[in-house]
Amino acid sequence: MGSANQDLEAIPVKVSERRYREMVEAAAVDAYNESELITVWYTVIEEKLAVPFEASVLGVAVRVDKVELTDNEQIVVRCRRGRRQRLVPILDLLRPTPRPAGSDCIDAFCRWVKSGSLG
Repeated sequence: MGSANQDLEAIPVKVSERRYREMVEAAAVDAYNESELITVWYTVIEEKLAVPFEASVLGVAVRVDKVELTDNEQIVVRCRRGRRQRLVPILDLLRPTPRPAGSDCIDAFCRWVKSGSLG
C-alpha cells in the first residue's frame, strides 16, 4: 500500500474553503496538542458520517460500517466484504458517488493532513 500522502493525491476534496476553515478552527478550539486534534477530528467524523455506505479500497468494493480511532491515534474505518472485515486508514478510502452524508468531514480531514498540519 502506498503512503497516505501519495494516496491523498487521488482523493477529490469537495469541501469549500469556508467550510474547511470553519472545521479547522472548531477543531483547534477544543484541542491543545496533536493528540487532541486527532481526537477532535475523529469525533466530528464519527458523529457526522452516515454509515454504512459502499466505498472502494484498492479497487475492491467494500461496505464501511464504522469509524474508529486506533490506540496509535489513527482514524480508520471498519470495512466489510462478505464475512471479512478490515480496518483501513480513512486517508486510503475512496468515497463513492453519491457521497454519504458527512463525507465533507473526511474531505476536510484529508485536506488538513495534506496541508502538513499533522506531525
